[in-house]
Amino acid sequence: MSTSDDASTSQNSTHNFSLLSIVSKVTFDGTNYNDWIRNIKMALRYEGKDKVLEKQLVDIDEASATPQEIISYKKHFDDAIKVAYIMVATMVLELKRFYDDYWPYNINLDLVEKFHKREHQKKYEVVKAIMACSFKEGDLIFNYVQKMKIYMERLERINVNFDEELAIDMVHNSLPPCYDQFVFAYHLNNTETTLGQLHNLL
Repeated sequence: MSTSDDASTSQNSTHNFSLLSIVSKVTFDGTNYNDWIRNIKMALRYEGKDKVLEKQLVDIDEASATPQEIISYKKHFDDAIKVAYIMVATMVLELKRFYDDYWPYNINLDLVEKFHKREHQKKYEVVKAIMACSFKEGDLIFNYVQKMKIYMERLERINVNFDEELAIDMVHNSLPPCYDQFVFAYHLNNTETTLGQLHNLL
């Protein structure tokens, strides 16, 4: 017959396995940091363990620490062990080996430093392409709007919120004079569309 401790341990193991099955839907391969960390953070917030990503685990002197400090440290330690396992378990083999002995806080800090620069460069390249994109005489309006839509989707993939209304205004502003009446009517009627729908109106 199982004891209450055995039942509790079994429930915790099942719970941790369920959490791992959720976050493992996105495997970090070195190119999808934003998707991976978003998935990790959502699961940890739900579990109330997200602080281990933001707060470094610092050893304490139990001889001089208060009972509450000891309890808090042990909880932080236990949470960090579990989260580190989950983070490393959802990485490809090469990254598993590299981060195997890291605490969650240090894993996240290292990855932010590495991938923030890379994401900033991606954002710069997309924004530069958007600013250079203009409708030229002889171009198909459908192709031009679709190109702008693709740029917006690329920004979304790297967690950059680029207001779609602003993107539509940029399209309007780049159109030749023959579309002036259309732009005037669009704003006069307060028409609300997406980039995907705009080409049907033009």
